[in-house]
Amino acid sequence: MINGKDIQTFIDKYIISENEWSILLSATIRIALIIIGAILAIKYGKKVIRKVLKVQVRGPLQVSERRSLTLVKLLESVLVYVVFFIAVISILPIFHVEIKGLLVGAGVGGVALGFGAQSLVKDIISGFFILFEDQFSVGDFVRIQNFEGTVKEIGLRTTKVRASTGELHIIQNGLITEVTNFSLNNAIAIIDFNITYEGDIEHAQQVIEAHLETMPKQYEEMVDTPKFLGVQNLGPAGVTLRITSEVKPMTQFKISRAIRKEIKEVLEANNIEISFPKMVLYNQQ
Repeated sequence: MINGKDIQTFIDKYIISENEWSILLSATIRIALIIIGAILAIKYGKKVIRKVLKVQVRGPLQVSERRSLTLVKLLESVLVYVVFFIAVISILPIFHVEIKGLLVGAGVGGVALGFGAQSLVKDIISGFFILFEDQFSVGDFVRIQNFEGTVKEIGLRTTKVRASTGELHIIQNGLITEVTNFSLNNAIAIIDFNITYEGDIEHAQQVIEAHLETMPKQYEEMVDTPKFLGVQNLGPAGVTLRITSEVKPMTQFKISRAIRKEIKEVLEANNIEISFPKMVLYNQQ
């Protein structure tokens, strides 16, 4: 038979008292407010960062649009780290965790881990030099060591490069020793094509140059009129002729394809034969 003492013991052991409910509710509300405040701080902080850098692009202290995009990504990343750190530090006292002791312990631990964190420091310093020297920015097409692709993000520790085939390469900033940036300056499209040895090179040159004069009106990527350079090589398949065109950064592939297509059509329209490898068989008898 259950007596009053057993009931009281059960209540004391398993049922939360009114005072405890009040403490739990208060702690939950405080944690919720801190989390909501952190989310709002990140949201509006990002807006402020974007607005400030947008003004900088248009203001007297000129910042290029490509560099502005890179700084936005980096500052947003720093903002998230700082806000979440402050939020965690604010939530811990609610669980009666001593912040001072934790910070002192973190300081001692930081000294102990200092030697092991040299690579981290190197990555961060290298990342800042990449930004301040404007070596490359988000959206640039680069080659870093053996990796080639479009820069998607420059963080405090790593740089993310997406290859043209879809792979995402994540490279530590401290390991970046060689960078080739294809997006800073105008590019040169180089087009080689062959005509037969029997073909009239001067006639081919006249026809091609006349057509090249019309191409800048069709393609805004062309900085100047393409140039016919002449005979590049005498090969087994025919006479190799070369055309070059100065174009805007990273548009050389598109313009090369367009010039090849139109030169083929022009040569065929003027009865100039494009050469191709041929096999000739001789009978010894």
